[in-house]
Amino acid sequence: MSEQLDLEHLRQWIGRTTEASDIVSAQLVKGLRATLFQEIGEPKTGDAAPFTVHWCLAQPVFPMSQLGPDGHPTRGGFLPPVPLPRRMWAGGELEFLDTLRVGDEPKRTSRISDVSLKSGSSGTLCFVSVQHEVTTPRGLAIRERQDIVYREMTNTPAAAPAKAPPSPPVAKHRESHMADPVLLFRYSALTFNGHRIHYDRDYVTKVEGYPGLIFHGPLQAAFIIELAAKLHGGKPPKKFSYRGVQPLFEGSEFSVNANENGEGLELWTANAEGQPTMKGMATW
Repeated sequence: MSEQLDLEHLRQWIGRTTEASDIVSAQLVKGLRATLFQEIGEPKTGDAAPFTVHWCLAQPVFPMSQLGPDGHPTRGGFLPPVPLPRRMWAGGELEFLDTLRVGDEPKRTSRISDVSLKSGSSGTLCFVSVQHEVTTPRGLAIRERQDIVYREMTNTPAAAPAKAPPSPPVAKHRESHMADPVLLFRYSALTFNGHRIHYDRDYVTKVEGYPGLIFHGPLQAAFIIELAAKLHGGKPPKKFSYRGVQPLFEGSEFSVNANENGEGLELWTANAEGQPTMKGMATW
C-alpha cells in the first residue's frame, strides 16, 4: 500500500453530496436493450426504458490527464481518496418507484453515507456506501444505495476459491447468454466506464492478476432485475438488494436464475459451472 489508510480522514467525506442530470434518449434505450438481449425496436418519447437505465446517465467525465492507471479517475473529489488500488462495485439496494422513459430528464442527487474497513481473505477492504435519489418532474423514480469496495493488490486475487465449491443451486427459472468481450465493451461504452478490467485483457491479467476480463457488477444486476420484472408481469421489484460473491469472467456462458421463496424472488447470476457470482432478493 503506497499510502497509509487513515479511516478517520476518509470518513470526513461522509455527508458530501453532488447532483447531475441527463436525458433518456431513444438511442441510449436502443443500445441498452441490445446489450441486455432485449428486442431493440424503435423507442419513442414516453416509452419505458430498461429499469437500470439510470446507471448509464450523467456519468462523471474527466479529461484523460486525470485518469489513473486503472482507467478510473484519480482518487479524491466526490468519492474519498481510498489508497487501495482495486476498486469494484460490491452490491447495493434499489427501490423502484417510477419507470424512467424516453424523453425524461432525470436528476440524480448523491450522498456519501458511510466509509468502513473490514478484513478479508485478500487483505484490507474499504467499503464506501453512496445513497442516490433519481427524480423526474413526476417525482422520485429510484432510491438506491451503492456499495463500492476497494481492495489491496495481491498476487492471488479473490477470484481463486480457497476450497471446492458446493453443488450449484438449481433454478426454476433460468436464462443463459455468452459473456463475450463485445458485451462487456458495449456496457462500458453505455456507462462511460473506463475501468480497464472490463476491456483490457493485458492489464487485467498481467497487472491485476485475474484470469480474464471481468463482467460488470451493475450489468449482472441489470440482467437480474429484468428477469425479476419479466417473472412478475413486467413490474420491477419495489425493493431489490444484491451483492457480488465472486467475479464473473468473459469467455464462457453465464446464466441468470430465479426461484420463488414465499416473500419474493431469490435471484442470482452464475458462471459456466453454475456457481453464483451475484446474489439478489426482489420483493414487491
